[in-house]
Amino acid sequence: MAPNASRSPSLAHPSAPPQSPDHATQNYQALDLVSTLVAVLGEDGAVIFANAALETALGQSRRTLEGADVGSFFTDASILRNGLSGARGADFAALRFESSLRRGSQDPLPVHVHLSCVEQGGDVLVECWPLEAQARQDREERLREQALANKELIRNLAHEIKNPLGGIRGAAQLLEMDLPSPDLQEYTQVIIHEADRLQSLVDRLLAPHRHPHQVGDVNIHEVCERVRSLVLVEFPRGLSIKRDYDISIPEFRGDREQLIQALLNIVQNAAQALTERIILGGDAEIILRTRVARQVTFGRQRYRLALDLHVIDNGPGVPEAIKERIFYPLVTGRDGGSGLGLTLAQTFVQRHHGLIECDSVPGRTDFRILIPLP
Repeated sequence: MAPNASRSPSLAHPSAPPQSPDHATQNYQALDLVSTLVAVLGEDGAVIFANAALETALGQSRRTLEGADVGSFFTDASILRNGLSGARGADFAALRFESSLRRGSQDPLPVHVHLSCVEQGGDVLVECWPLEAQARQDREERLREQALANKELIRNLAHEIKNPLGGIRGAAQLLEMDLPSPDLQEYTQVIIHEADRLQSLVDRLLAPHRHPHQVGDVNIHEVCERVRSLVLVEFPRGLSIKRDYDISIPEFRGDREQLIQALLNIVQNAAQALTERIILGGDAEIILRTRVARQVTFGRQRYRLALDLHVIDNGPGVPEAIKERIFYPLVTGRDGGSGLGLTLAQTFVQRHHGLIECDSVPGRTDFRILIPLP
């Protein structure tokens, strides 16, 4: 990809004295709080500061990175070195390009690179965004937009359906009373039954938007145990639900009942996907795993701590045809499914400023719930 540069006549300061590593660390230590991979370079292109995210990505300590030639981090350093020359000559304010970071024995990490001059001191700032992180951020944005669109669609559609349903059911009841033959009542009963079924569906669609958010202290492991017991009552044989808990996770403020319902929908969905394995092999397995994620970004916000809850099953996986639409309302890969379970789960988790992700291949499906922690 061709580099993108913008000009500025006065951003570089070639006469500024070089900073010592200790002084640079003091100046730039706030960069440890961001998830972007950042290096600050001196005039010679050597690293004078590397933030914690870059240390983690490269698998090297800050002490090792400081003083190193930044070009050695990249698979193709020519654009970077040309950019540094331009920065020293005040040819531009910023340069953007795509490259890959070397990570020792691991595969190179594709990144989007932003090169800019620091106003004070003449240092050069190199920021790298993993392309997979950018893709994830775009996916999260789509999920949020989808959730808002779903909310408006569901509310409008449900109200449009609800009013005529009452009229249809009432007319069928009146007709049933005037029918001369009891045999004909079978037909009015079909109308009444289907009207009731649609009414129930509408009520479920509207449920998340009707009830207020009841906030209290939530212990996520109490939520997990409640869901585990409910699902094992429904599937008493052939299904194993294993626990893999981090008991150090603190309580947080949330709606316990909504979180139970969200997790129950996901675990029930996993159990139903395992039905064939439960019946034939008896080796169906679901894992409930809790962890604390640190310094994570989702929903375009950075969180110091977040609940990282996984529901992992060894089922056949999400059908490829619906993999990108599983959180849409009325989308299901199972005969007889309503297609509302995952939609409601996502809605309840988003009410806690979190999100649900899904990674699925045949033999392993992992639903991941992320919720900010205090």
